[in-house]
Amino acid sequence: MTEPTSTEPTSIDVRDPGPLRALANPVRLRLLGMLRVDGPATVGQLAERSGEAAGSVSYHLQTLAKHGFVVEVPELARDRRERWWQAVHDFTHVGAESAAGDPERRDASEAMRRAVLDSYHRELLDALEAELTLEPEWIEASDSSDIAAHLTLDEFRELAADLAAVRDKWFARGRDRRDGTRTVRLITHAFPRVER
Repeated sequence: MTEPTSTEPTSIDVRDPGPLRALANPVRLRLLGMLRVDGPATVGQLAERSGEAAGSVSYHLQTLAKHGFVVEVPELARDRRERWWQAVHDFTHVGAESAAGDPERRDASEAMRRAVLDSYHRELLDALEAELTLEPEWIEASDSSDIAAHLTLDEFRELAADLAAVRDKWFARGRDRRDGTRTVRLITHAFPRVER
């Protein structure tokens, strides 16, 4: 059984177009997510899990490393040919509000956020399909819901802070694998609805 780590979660604030474009690639997003959730891995392990060719995985890891998202961990290698990689941060924050006056940054930010939303969509569909193999109690504990509420800007900010507190609490508790655990994904979105 792994003991929970006591280190605080780390994050990277991405505002430059280069790193944003790098993350707009769905393969890179998936590889970074695997390293964040499952921990350090070799190119071969990531290729097997992702279904990508090892050469492609290596290329994408080099791109992620160039922008500071992943690093090599040579101390895990058993020989000179084996290359291990790990994520540098637990979270990525994209300052979308800061891109409003910069068309290049806005376009890169939008492309990256669209890629993230596409990955969420695929992950949710995969989870729906996987229910066929899950025990009923794990399915019953799942939740997929939405609401619409009429809020002031201050109330909207309070809602976002409440959701962040819930996310942070459960990330801290479930950061490390323990006996009896499964990886559980929490994906939340709070946004002003476009009135038509």
